[in-house]
Amino acid sequence: MENAGVQRLEEEFSNLEKECDSLKDEHKVYIQKLEELKSLQGKCISKINHQQKRYKILLSNLNRSETENVKVNELKKKITKNQFDCREMNESLPKENSLFLSVILGRVSVSLLTRPDRFIDALYHFLLVWYYCTLVIRESILRQNGSRIKGWWVTHHYLSVVLSGTLLIWPDSITYQLFRPHFMTFSVYMGFVQLLQYYYQSGCLYRLRALGEKRDMDITVEGFQQWMWRGLQFLLPFLYLTYMFQLYLSYKLYGLSKHPQCDEWMVGAAGAIFFLLFIGNFTTTSRVVFEKSRKVFASRRQANHKD
Repeated sequence: MENAGVQRLEEEFSNLEKECDSLKDEHKVYIQKLEELKSLQGKCISKINHQQKRYKILLSNLNRSETENVKVNELKKKITKNQFDCREMNESLPKENSLFLSVILGRVSVSLLTRPDRFIDALYHFLLVWYYCTLVIRESILRQNGSRIKGWWVTHHYLSVVLSGTLLIWPDSITYQLFRPHFMTFSVYMGFVQLLQYYYQSGCLYRLRALGEKRDMDITVEGFQQWMWRGLQFLLPFLYLTYMFQLYLSYKLYGLSKHPQCDEWMVGAAGAIFFLLFIGNFTTTSRVVFEKSRKVFASRRQANHKD
């Protein structure tokens, strides 16, 4: 019985050994293909970099040339199209990690072999549409119940709904890919500023409730007191930088509207809305700050006269 058991185990090991030999052969093929892949990636990266440099030189020479005709414009369009194709191909190739990632992860590559479709972007723009629609509804209810929120901020959110909808239906074109990094940077910064606004607003409400000047159901601060000025002074530079960013995006979109490959009406529409947002935000905030600062300085003068 013991010999039969040992024989069965030997047979099982023999089968596993055959599978292991086959696995070794497959692993050798895998290593070979991996080396071929790395070599092919290196060749593609080198050729793409060469193409991008040459196209940049050609386009620069064409821009410096005083000749302007249909043939030159057609050549510029072809060069721009090929530049975009090179960027598209480069997106699917591995990239070196930044210094921060190299320190944290070592030599582990975080580059994806394929780039996901524009689904994530579309979802983000849809969420922006939903977010600003809820703000419009909320502010309409507040105004209906006596809130003195300035009319511009309601208009601002209506414009933001239109802007988000415009970005949502903007196709994944050359102009969108050129604008996308700027808009995403703006979105990250806007999230940071909104967080600062939340802490400022909630801190003011908390103090007013503690002083018995507001009810627990109040969600906005109306009126202005002298102690609020310090927090507002800290917040203002970040707000004005946001408005400058909106002006920059408007300028960027205006430049993209002149791009040879620009065929989308969304570019000009988004640029116009960003400019309107800059004008409205800048003028309204400046007027509010002027009024509040005048009240603060007037109250300080009265306090000094009493002393």
